[in-house]
Amino acid sequence: MNIQEILSKVDHTLLSVTATQKDIKALCIDAKKYKCASVCVPPSFVRFASECLQGEIPVCTVIGFPNGYSAKEVKAFETAKAIADGADEIDMVINIGDLKAKNYDKILTEINAVKYACGDKILKVIIETCLLDNAEKKKMCEIVSNSDADFIKTSTGFSSGGATKQDIKLFKKHITNGKKIKAAGGI
Repeated sequence: MNIQEILSKVDHTLLSVTATQKDIKALCIDAKKYKCASVCVPPSFVRFASECLQGEIPVCTVIGFPNGYSAKEVKAFETAKAIADGADEIDMVINIGDLKAKNYDKILTEINAVKYACGDKILKVIIETCLLDNAEKKKMCEIVSNSDADFIKTSTGFSSGGATKQDIKLFKKHITNGKKIKAAGGI
């Protein structure tokens, strides 16, 4: 695989709390230059990035980021606003406390509520693998497999670790129903 093939699969991301409009513009210019898969920006910059890119590169944003503990209704509203502002892809963070408490139906309901707000746009579900044991990762593969989401995703990049080869192997073994896998954080 050559460098251009690799870049075509990379979400060029800037989620720093200090990011400015100037930084987002530079990100968009780079994404177009290198033909990245998408740009991923904070929700407040979705409209600006969408205007900068004019459909040349998809715009992705994050929902419930980075901790995932916003209410389902807030995540759905945030998603609808992002889509209205021009987002093509949504990366949502699950409520990890719900997973730890085994509130599996609540997680599935939340994922499906966010996907409903997405409509036909792509939804990636971030499960923050560095905070989970293997049984929890397998359970999230099951939940995402049975949800309306499009992808399971490893990490936000804002916690104690990112994607590992072991996590991707575990996902590959346990994800079903045509769901895709996205590795993120520390690659």
